[in-house]
Amino acid sequence: MAIVSDADSTGHLREVAGLFLKLGIIGFGGPAAHIAMMRDEVVRRRGWLGDQDFLDMVGATNLIPGPNSTEMAIHLGKRRAGWPGLILGGALFILPAMLIVLAVAMAYVRYGTMAQAQWLLYGIKPVIIAIILQALWALGRRAARTPLLVGAGVGALALYLLGVNEVLLVFAGGGVMALVHGGKRLAKRGAAGLALLPLGGLSLGTLPVGAAPYSLLTLFLNFLKIGSVLYGSGYVLLAFLRGDFVDRLGWLTEQQLLDAIAVGQFTPGPVLTTATFVGYVVGGLPAAVLATVGIFLPAFVFVSFLSRILPLVRRSPLAAAALDGVNVVSLALMGGVALQLGRASIVDPFTIVLALVALAVVFRTRVNSVWVVAGGGVLGLGYGWMVGG
Repeated sequence: MAIVSDADSTGHLREVAGLFLKLGIIGFGGPAAHIAMMRDEVVRRRGWLGDQDFLDMVGATNLIPGPNSTEMAIHLGKRRAGWPGLILGGALFILPAMLIVLAVAMAYVRYGTMAQAQWLLYGIKPVIIAIILQALWALGRRAARTPLLVGAGVGALALYLLGVNEVLLVFAGGGVMALVHGGKRLAKRGAAGLALLPLGGLSLGTLPVGAAPYSLLTLFLNFLKIGSVLYGSGYVLLAFLRGDFVDRLGWLTEQQLLDAIAVGQFTPGPVLTTATFVGYVVGGLPAAVLATVGIFLPAFVFVSFLSRILPLVRRSPLAAAALDGVNVVSLALMGGVALQLGRASIVDPFTIVLALVALAVVFRTRVNSVWVVAGGGVLGLGYGWMVGG
C-alpha cells in the first residue's frame, strides 16, 4: 500500500481548497453546469479520477437527498484529500455563494430591492449550455455503452420533459437495469432500498412547530429538515419553503419568497444558498448563518456514508448494473436541464452566436471553463452597455 506523506496530504488539501473556492465563485448555471465544470477540472485537466469514477459519483449523489453539485464537491474533496478534504471542498464551494447572497440580502432589507445582474447572466447562460453539452458528450460515451443503456437514457429524457418526477426516474433507471441483469431476485432484495423512495415526497408540514413566534431554533430545524429530504430542482425548493415559511409560519410573504429564489438563481454556487437570503430577511445575520448550516449539514452526513459504500458497489455485478442505470438516467436529466436552459437563454442572434463560439472553444481546445464563463459574462455586460441596458 502506498504511503502518503504529510507534504502530499497538505498539497492535496490546498488543491481541493483552491479548486472549490474558484468553482464557488464562478459556478453560475445550476447543478448541471457545476457538475460539468467539475468534470472539466478533475477529470479532463487534473486527472484526479477517471470518467467512470466520476460518473459513479454523479449517479450515487442523485440517489440521496440534498444539493447534487455540493455533494459532488464534498465527495471529490474526500477522494482527493481525505476527511479534511470532504469538509473543505464542500465548505469552500458553499462559502462564496453564501457571502454574495448575504450581501444581496442586506441590500434587499435596507433598500427593498435587489441588485440586478441581467446582462451578466445574459452572456453567461449560453456559454453554460456549451459547457454542459461538452460534459454530456464525454460522459455519455462511457455511460451509454449498450443499446439498452442508450434506450434507458433516451426514455428517461423523454419522460423528464413530459414532467415525470426526476427522483422516480433515477430509482427506476437503477431498478430496471438491475432487474435485467439479475432477474426477479432483485424484487425481494431491493424492497428495502425502494422503501426509501417516499422520502422524496415527504410533506414539510410534519414538524409540530405550528404558527409559532419567530425563533432561531425553529428556523434551524426547518432548514435542517429541508436539507434532509429535498430532492429535485430549485422549483421543488420553492414549494418546500412556501409550505413552511409562508403558509405555516407566516414569516415570509409570497413576494419575498420569489425574490429569495431569484437571488439563488442569479448568484454563483449552490441554489440552496437561498436559505441564507431567507434567514437574513427573517432574523438577520445569526439566522442567515443557521439557515445555511441547517440546509447544507445533511449533505456532509450523507456523503460521508456514501463515500464508504460506493467503492464496494462496483464489486457486485448486480449493484454495478443498477449504478449503470442510475448513471445514464442522471446524464439524461442533465440533458433535459440543458434543453430547458437553452430555450430560456438562447433567444436572439447574439446569444446564438455566443453559444456556437463557446461550443467551438470547449470542443476544440482545452481552455479552462472558468475563462469561458468569464468571457461570456464580459461579453454579456458589453452587449448590454452597447444597447443601453
